[in-house]
Amino acid sequence: MLEIKNLSAAYGQHPSLNDVAIKVGTGEIVVILGANGAGKSTLLRAISGICEGKVTGDITLNGDSLNGLSPDAIVKKGVALVPEGRGIFGDLTVKENLLLGAYSARARESERENLERVLEQFPKLRERQKQIARTMSGGEQQMVAIGRAMMSAPEILMLDEPSLGLSPLLCKELFHNLTEVKDLGIGVLLVEQNAKQSLAIADRGYLLENTRITHENSAVKLANDPAVQKAYLGAGSKVSTQKVSTSNGEGLKPAAPPPVINTVPIPRRSAEDHIGGSIDDLVAVAAKTSAKSVAKPAANTTAAAKRLANTKIEVVLKDIEAAALAARKRRPASVSPSRARVATGSTPAPTHPEGPPPVIEVYKRPRVEVYRRRPSGQFERD
Repeated sequence: MLEIKNLSAAYGQHPSLNDVAIKVGTGEIVVILGANGAGKSTLLRAISGICEGKVTGDITLNGDSLNGLSPDAIVKKGVALVPEGRGIFGDLTVKENLLLGAYSARARESERENLERVLEQFPKLRERQKQIARTMSGGEQQMVAIGRAMMSAPEILMLDEPSLGLSPLLCKELFHNLTEVKDLGIGVLLVEQNAKQSLAIADRGYLLENTRITHENSAVKLANDPAVQKAYLGAGSKVSTQKVSTSNGEGLKPAAPPPVINTVPIPRRSAEDHIGGSIDDLVAVAAKTSAKSVAKPAANTTAAAKRLANTKIEVVLKDIEAAALAARKRRPASVSPSRARVATGSTPAPTHPEGPPPVIEVYKRPRVEVYRRRPSGQFERD
């Protein structure tokens, strides 16, 4: 039996657990329910010796203290953890991952038996022993993680959010596998947000709220507790369970779903029933209305368009005449030879009352001279 008393944990000045006390017996499934940040993962990490914060309290397994032991020593004692996110070695095969779980002395002695037990527990892994772990689905990888933990021959198996990221079908298969692990006589401490399915397979449960255990009871009573239903199962919902026989005695499983009540189907109405008439008549009316809405152009529209065009042409012609007249006024008179000599700089250039004359740039065509070489060695210009 795993027993925790007065367990507290803190990260610096921030407490994560306060005086937590729980028990997990052999062949028993115990679930820890709580919101995010309540301290559920810290609880499992403190038990397994990998909590980074300061941990105080008493942790015992079958009367032997686990306080201050290293994580590998705690595994050798018989406590194994399946962390959140699985933590498998993706580049190794399924079989290599499983064998890595049997590194302790107590597990090596019965490595073959443990491997066969795991493969019998998870038949899919037997078919995938040579497959690379990272190429498997999420549910299959979770099987590898649980199988690797079981290879250490644990007495207590702890799982942190095992159904995270799995489909509903894979979740159902996972929880079924956990009931079979319980039948092997292994105690299971389960941290799970899926309260409905976890309470359906659990024997007992604890509520962890604001770093403290606030309630403890059997799974059936917790599932029917109004406060638990409101906080974790949805207001007004219940988890119905019924007794079933297992290899270890009586267990719990969800009750059969309620019978389906057949109702009289409501007859479907056609589009014509909705509009209260014929669709063909509606289309014909719309076509007539559309044809009437297309108005013919007025009789004087063409004459008005011509007058507008003539007016615009007259405006453009007047603009052209005004521009031509202005250009003629700005054109300079012919320059006499005497005035041409003034341009050399001896006398100031005459002024023009109408403004300076326009500058006209003249470009000369370049002349290319071609020479041909005679046989005598002289050049002759063509």
